[in-house]
Amino acid sequence: MTAALALFLKLIPLYITVFLGWIAGRYLEASGKHIAGIMLYIITPSVIFYGVMKTPLSTAVIFLPLLTFSLSTLIGVSHLYIARRWIKDGSANIMPLAAGTGNTGYFGIPVALLLFGEAGVGLYIVCMLGTTLFETSVGFYLAARGRYSVKSCLGRVARLPSIYAFALAVALNFSGLTIPDVLLPLFENLRGAYSIFGMMIIGMSILGFRGLAGDLRFTGVAFFGKFVVWPVAVLALWLLDSQLLHFYDLAVYQALFLMSITPLAANTVVIATLLDTSPRQAAGTTLLSTVFALFYIPLMVSLFGAF
Repeated sequence: MTAALALFLKLIPLYITVFLGWIAGRYLEASGKHIAGIMLYIITPSVIFYGVMKTPLSTAVIFLPLLTFSLSTLIGVSHLYIARRWIKDGSANIMPLAAGTGNTGYFGIPVALLLFGEAGVGLYIVCMLGTTLFETSVGFYLAARGRYSVKSCLGRVARLPSIYAFALAVALNFSGLTIPDVLLPLFENLRGAYSIFGMMIIGMSILGFRGLAGDLRFTGVAFFGKFVVWPVAVLALWLLDSQLLHFYDLAVYQALFLMSITPLAANTVVIATLLDTSPRQAAGTTLLSTVFALFYIPLMVSLFGAF
């Protein structure tokens, strides 16, 4: 429990950042929509590119984003089906983003740095790439389908640069090329901005929202997918691989487990804001999950002794 308390205290700066985002939106009239565009089209692709370039790649490591992408797709689409049966407004279309992914980047990277150190965070970033690719492909497409035609949705997905950043980084990494030293401070600063702006946008997006949970059915389905289905699925894979398949080691299991217990993705708010698809519902539920995670993550780490 000592380690859990230490982690609890180290998470507090992330919540202060959310509060600063609320202040920026409330008193400085900062636009969450403008920052959402910067995050999706500039900062996120940069972080993906840097993470892949800094990680030693192998066939097994490259398979990790495909594994997490598959998990995100399976959980996201199944929860979309549930949401459409229970929720009749447009918020059902953002359920794949809410349940199928997590705040693996803005929230997860700082936590990974706390738990794994600089040496282990690269492996975590490779694992989280699958959820990020899901957000900017299948998740974005399903969310946009609530407002746009199939052709328009596919066109919007094709314009998202994260997929291209990942493919380019893999090609350059396997070619033996590295990022020039003169550019390393730029990418490191962008990684810092990734977490700061990603958490602040949650605070900016809750202005005027009455009742964080919003539609309780939406919140309940999203919480079940994120805080129950995700960790159960990862723990099952952990058990299967450690006992039978032996593809990965403890470091990979730890990275996947941390991914599974992060709160709802702030990119749910980013994409909902850009598409104008129930952004307040997305922001309220995401913030509520982030508050819940302040206690949930240290508890899960303590219970399973994963770290």
